[in-house]
Amino acid sequence: MACVLLATALLLTGCTGGDSSGDGAARAETKSKSRDGAPRGSGKATPARAAASHIIRTASLSVRVKDVPEALDRARRTTEAAGGYVGKENTTRDKEGRERTRVVLRVPVKKYGKVLDGLEGAGRLLDREVRARDVTEQVVDVESRIRTQRASVARVRELMDDATEIGDVVKLESELGSRQADLESLLSRRDSLKDRTDLATITLSLSASPSGGDDGDDGPGFADALGGGWDAFVTMLRWVAMALGALLPFAGAAALLLALWLRVVRPRLTRRPAAGDGADRGASGDDDAPAASGDDAGPGSSVTAARG
Repeated sequence: MACVLLATALLLTGCTGGDSSGDGAARAETKSKSRDGAPRGSGKATPARAAASHIIRTASLSVRVKDVPEALDRARRTTEAAGGYVGKENTTRDKEGRERTRVVLRVPVKKYGKVLDGLEGAGRLLDREVRARDVTEQVVDVESRIRTQRASVARVRELMDDATEIGDVVKLESELGSRQADLESLLSRRDSLKDRTDLATITLSLSASPSGGDDGDDGPGFADALGGGWDAFVTMLRWVAMALGALLPFAGAAALLLALWLRVVRPRLTRRPAAGDGADRGASGDDDAPAASGDDAGPGSSVTAARG
């Protein structure tokens, strides 16, 4: 019995060791497969490849420089050295003869930041605005629609090859032209998105600094104060001249009325009182005359006056 029990124990121990070694080999094989290619049932998913982003970058800069043509030439050289080009350009001159230039620059996105920093350092920065817009979804949508439209065009062409009736050929040609036009529109939109995402747009405004001014000094100086005072003085004179111009018609009318008063009305008013005084004096003399004659005539004259 002891020998039988010992043999049985040894047999069970050998089977267990074989199973354990088999399980270990299976686990090792599973690990090796997961390292190589993540087989089915491993529980680990292969990370998806990240899609490339498409971003439209634009910027606006306003810089004050001492010499506008020189700064513009430097901006052109910087843009061309970066692999870009100069777009629209507009130059104006103010009343004081100072130039102001506005130019649109297109530069590759990879060198966009470097070019932007170089343009900012050309003078004193007045204003900066940077924008970025993600159009990845639009690019993916356009690419998908292009693939679908190309497949549709290919199907119509296959139908045209198999068509035998003239009416069917005419209809298929019309349908092919319409689908081909839609495909061309999608291709044009894709090219536009590619151009705007591959090349950044920088709108640069260059203005000349005042003569004798310092680009690094933001505070006003004596020349600025003198210029401001002169402008205020000229403005005041202008308003005074406008006020005098507005009052001039009324002053002319007042002068005309005064001349009429002094030359015509006043002399007539002076003559009328003199004539009235002579008439009063004549009337008073007539009243006094009968009284005097009565006194001189005596009683007889009094009786005659009574009869009368």
